[in-house]
Amino acid sequence: MLPDSAFYTARGRRIARLRGKVGLCMVAALSFLAGMTDAVGFTATGDFVSFMSGNTTRLAVSIGERDYSSILTISTLIGAFIAGNAIGVIVTRLVGRRSWPLLLCVGALLCLAGLISIALFSLVCTVIAMGMINAVVEEVNGLPIGLTYVTGALSRFGRGLGRWLMGERKPGWRVQLVPWVGMLLGAIVGALLQGYLGITAFVINGLLVFALAASSLAIPRRWQRNYMPK
Repeated sequence: MLPDSAFYTARGRRIARLRGKVGLCMVAALSFLAGMTDAVGFTATGDFVSFMSGNTTRLAVSIGERDYSSILTISTLIGAFIAGNAIGVIVTRLVGRRSWPLLLCVGALLCLAGLISIALFSLVCTVIAMGMINAVVEEVNGLPIGLTYVTGALSRFGRGLGRWLMGERKPGWRVQLVPWVGMLLGAIVGALLQGYLGITAFVINGLLVFALAASSLAIPRRWQRNYMPK
């Protein structure tokens, strides 16, 4: 038999691995939803709702071209994204770092965006939702995770690959592909949905977030606290 200390160490490792797998499943699902949402917004209006690097470049081009209408729209979206991230942290603190209340808020905003099909209103609601969703999972077993942006994930994956090719065997770099694959697949589905439903496709996204909120109730609260912002 294992000594008590060895037993608890082995048990702790098993729990950490399981917590990591559950966290990565959440990351995959949330990145899929972010990809869906961004694709619906972009194909319907030409504006990004989660890709603020793209919007920043578009803002700079609009300033250079003196396109004041685009400057106002894009600046509003970037501000809404910042506000959404801040609101996400505030909500998680107010609800004791539980994910389901935050997800319900995100789902409600997406449904509202799909039901009230006024372009700028829908975009602002959606961008706020995408900012908020980043507070659901910030890290998994100490590894930083981005849900609505994947440039950082691809960068961390590439640097990890370089270290692996140089003989280093540090774990964790491969999981950075999870949000990228999730966002890619979600964007494909979102583009197809938008082709059939237009901007109303945001409602489908919102309903999926509600389903994810319900499933998150099965995740132990102490695990959720490890995923969410400190």
